[in-house]
Amino acid sequence: MDQHYLDPMQEKKLPGSINVLTILTFIGSGITLLFSVFGFVRAEQGYKDMEKAINSDDFEKMPSFLKNMMTPEMLEAAKKSFENRVPILILNLIAVGLCIYGAMEMRKLKAGGYWMWLAGELLPFITIILFSGMAYLTGFNGYIGIGIALLFIILYSTQRKYLTK
Repeated sequence: MDQHYLDPMQEKKLPGSINVLTILTFIGSGITLLFSVFGFVRAEQGYKDMEKAINSDDFEKMPSFLKNMMTPEMLEAAKKSFENRVPILILNLIAVGLCIYGAMEMRKLKAGGYWMWLAGELLPFITIILFSGMAYLTGFNGYIGIGIALLFIILYSTQRKYLTK
């Protein structure tokens, strides 16, 4: 049996699973930060490119999986994302900050870090729904994003037993 369980005064060691999850959170937060800034900068051009592709003569020649990503609903979502790019960027930056801060707190085994991280994990989905509509959550990228978020929520939730401070 580990000594730190016998001596309550001894500092608890960071469990390996929390270590790995928080490192992945730092990496994911960095990627999210880059995509958020990129999305902000390219919002107008992305909308114009999609509109041009949908209205082009070559649209019918595109593979069906591409046509499925360029529906009128997706075009409207791209337009709303462009129009609301400033609040979307601000909320995404807040979400990244919450995830990083929460992960740092969980590395200190603080239970409050889980709730900060969870708020940061869910905020982008709320932002998408409020400012762009549900269309972004129904495509392939949306399903991947939801799947990764659910996986991390489950994995972090199973580690809450170590978060005692």
